[in-house]
Amino acid sequence: MGCVADDYTGGTDAAASLRRAGLRTVLRFGRPEPGEPLPECDAVVIAVKTRNVPAAEAVAAALAVRDWLGPVAEAYFKYCSTFDSTDAGNIGPVADALLDATGRALAVVCPASPAHGRTVYRGHLFVEDRLLSDSSMRHHPLTPMTDSDLVRVLARQTPHPVGLLRLDTVRRGPAAVRARLETLAAQGVRHVVADATADEDLTAVAEAARGFALATGGAGLAGALGLAEATGSAAPVGAARTASKGPAGAARPSEVPEPPSTPGLVLAGSCSAATLAQVAAAREAFPSYRLDPASTSDPAELLARASTWRKAHPGGPAMVYASAPAAERGASRLGPDTAAILERTLAALAVEAVAAGTRRLVVAGGETSGAVVEALGVRAVEVGAEADRGVPWCVTADGLALLLKSGNFGAPDLLVRSAAA
Repeated sequence: MGCVADDYTGGTDAAASLRRAGLRTVLRFGRPEPGEPLPECDAVVIAVKTRNVPAAEAVAAALAVRDWLGPVAEAYFKYCSTFDSTDAGNIGPVADALLDATGRALAVVCPASPAHGRTVYRGHLFVEDRLLSDSSMRHHPLTPMTDSDLVRVLARQTPHPVGLLRLDTVRRGPAAVRARLETLAAQGVRHVVADATADEDLTAVAEAARGFALATGGAGLAGALGLAEATGSAAPVGAARTASKGPAGAARPSEVPEPPSTPGLVLAGSCSAATLAQVAAAREAFPSYRLDPASTSDPAELLARASTWRKAHPGGPAMVYASAPAAERGASRLGPDTAAILERTLAALAVEAVAAGTRRLVVAGGETSGAVVEALGVRAVEVGAEADRGVPWCVTADGLALLLKSGNFGAPDLLVRSAAA
């Protein structure tokens, strides 16, 4: 399997699902260089920071990854389970480009991840018991999701017809799903939004899509495809395997890399409701410092103040955060590039901390994680145990442990647990 993910935390989520399925999984960050060797593995996830770039740039990056992967058994396009995008893309344009590159008849669109409370019914995306448009994603600063009808959302991103695979068909099993997909493809439908409210639904969609449709969606469908690839047929995605055997018959190691036992530094940039609750818990547990964009108009001064504070708390655990509720995000003296300045500041603090001996970094937010990984020059990691579902520890060859957390993921105490010794 080869997976292209549209941000770095999305890549860790997908890699965790594939490893949980029993596949030897390599996670790489950034667009690979032509001719760069592909490590021996069952699955490779390439995380490229393309969610919020211009659509043409996202398409070019995805196609470069596809060219680098070559003739993999299955190609997968992973995006957020809350379908983070705008009317200009990038989900539709990237899926169209990958369809052209792979020659598949259509794309299955299924961001559902029941384990995280993301379900799709009659084409509408739910976050727990709320429509996406009524959730906190409505107020996302970069990709506000004000429409929960994925057929309608996707139709604004692609010139091609978008159809719906209803839950009653999904519940009739893979054969019924495959037949419906073939009918829609014959009618000229290019993208099909698939309902899924349980893991078994993802299993049926995965089995039907294999070898026929380009599969796109969240980590839930990636895990179902991973199990289908590992076993030769689909199985319930909750049935994770250990010490299984690869296609060549070699036993896969059950060991996973562990983060060092020293305390860590938390760097939080996400403004999602889940992260705000986690930041509040961390503030109660250990020293914290807020990057306040209303405090200065000089990015260098913002970094200098935060750096001074971090150096005064070298032992950890400690936290520097820019996360703030919607009511507090309007006041900024840093101008229209406030978000990018805050990301660069957190990334610079990560570089300083690692140079000073920190071996454990906990990063909250997809954009922030991308900035930190790029600033550190991390290109590849081994995926380890999950601190929470979809939030694995990623360990570099020299032992630096990174927990790259999607803004919406994790229990309220995740930052506290992950930063503690």
